[in-house]
Order: sequence, then structure tokens, then C-alpha cells
Amino acid sequence: MRYEAPAKINLNLLVSPRDESGMHPLSSVVQTVELCDTLDVTRSDSDELVLEGIEVPAGPENLVVQALEELRRLVEVPPVSVKLEKMIPTEAGLGGGSADAAAMLVAGADLVPSQPVELGAVAPLVGSDVAFPLKGGTAEITGYGESVRSLSPLRTFAVALVVPSFGLSTPAVYRKWDDLGGPAGFEVPDRFLPPELRHGFPVRNDLYRAAVEVEPALGDFVRDVGRAWDAAVIMTGSGSACFGFFPSSDEAEEAARSIPGTRAAFGADLRTRGVARIND
Repeated sequence: MRYEAPAKINLNLLVSPRDESGMHPLSSVVQTVELCDTLDVTRSDSDELVLEGIEVPAGPENLVVQALEELRRLVEVPPVSVKLEKMIPTEAGLGGGSADAAAMLVAGADLVPSQPVELGAVAPLVGSDVAFPLKGGTAEITGYGESVRSLSPLRTFAVALVVPSFGLSTPAVYRKWDDLGGPAGFEVPDRFLPPELRHGFPVRNDLYRAAVEVEPALGDFVRDVGRAWDAAVIMTGSGSACFGFFPSSDEAEEAARSIPGTRAAFGADLRTRGVARIND
């Protein structure tokens, strides 16, 4: 069985101070895009995780392994061999690890159809961001990321995604945001947005200033990309990936590839679904 695990972008990210749980409540409009990792899952004599593509840990810290463990607390998933082809850059704010975990949950449930399980309840036990890629498309996430409300799908633009040579640690960016007193991000004026996004939710990322404090090169990167594209450039998640809006994926791809010194660059259409099983 083969599954697509899509990347996401945060069209906005509004962060609140830590609450009594020690976590940051947030509100974000999130969108899946057509950039996917793939998981091939088959029954096996013992569990195995084989990695291809971008290098990530294969041990218990991998969210695929953690998702399988959480699912087995509820249903009897047999031993599996998982081949993960990693295309989504890491430490970039694109949600690849969470999408991989969500795909593992779906695959595990598919292996035991006689044991129904509510994956939306399992996902937050793996990670607060794992619930969204189960649904995908356009959605608003709230709480700590575990509450997902689907929105009318966006359709009229594509995005150019560029990932600088460096990554950013999510915990480090949130700690810096706290140290700075919780600053709001810079809001993108409507004139720089696709018509579909104008006069709606504020397009801003509250973590951007903190991310630049953690890695000052990010500010230079965003400025240079903005000049090259003559367009607004927005950081997704806690960084370091950034994106801009374009009329088509071809134009977005050309724009992304024009930026030197990146470790990844893509043009991507918006995706109306999340994790999906594809033809075996």
C-alpha cells in the first residue's frame, strides 16, 4: 500500500503566550500543497523502517515509529515494513514529519479494517500537528494545533517554496518568541495578496521576528527573495521555508528555481486533500 503525505504552509500563524500547560495556543489557516513524501507499507515478519531521500532519524524519535506505537495501543496492527521516501525538507516549517505520522496512522488502520479506530483522536497523542494532514486542504487549526476546522478550498493560485541552506529548531524559535515578549508578525497588505485572500484573515506569521533573532541570515534571505520576485515573501511555521504567491505552478516553479543558494526550491499547486492512498 502506498500513501502520499503532503507538506503544508501556514497562510497565517497567530501565537498566544504559554498557558498553564506550558504550551502556546495558536490559530492558523493552513493549506496542504502538492509536495509529498511517500510511504510504502507492507506486512512483514518484523517492523522495519527504510529511508530514502532526505536524511532523517530512523529510530524511536521518528514520528512514523511513534505513530505506529500509539495506534497499537488501540488496535492490533501486524508487523510492517515501511519505506519512507522523504521529499519534504526538514526543519523548514512544512510539516513533513507530522504528515508522515498521519500517513502511518492511515496505513495502520487500513491493515486492520475489522478494528475501527478514530484516527482524529489518536493523532494528537503522536503530536499536536498530526491531526491536520489527516484532513488536509484548507483549514483553520486552533488549540495547540490539534483542533481542525475545514474551510472552503482555495483554488486560484500556486505557491513558490524556497528553503534556505539552514534549518530552524521549532523549540528554539518559540523560546526566542517568549524572550522577545511575544511580538506579532508583520501583516501583508491586501495589494500583495491573491484576490482570493484579500479582505479576509490577517496574513502574518507571529514567529517570524523570533526566527530572525535565532538565525539572522533568514532576514537577509527573505529580503533577497522578495526583491527577486517583487512580491511578498512569507515564512511558514517556525521556518525556515518561505513562500510567495503566483498565478500558476509553472510560474511558481520558475520563480523558486531562480533563487540561488537554497537547499530546496519548488513550485506547488494547492492540494484539496490530506494523506491519501494512491495506486499500489
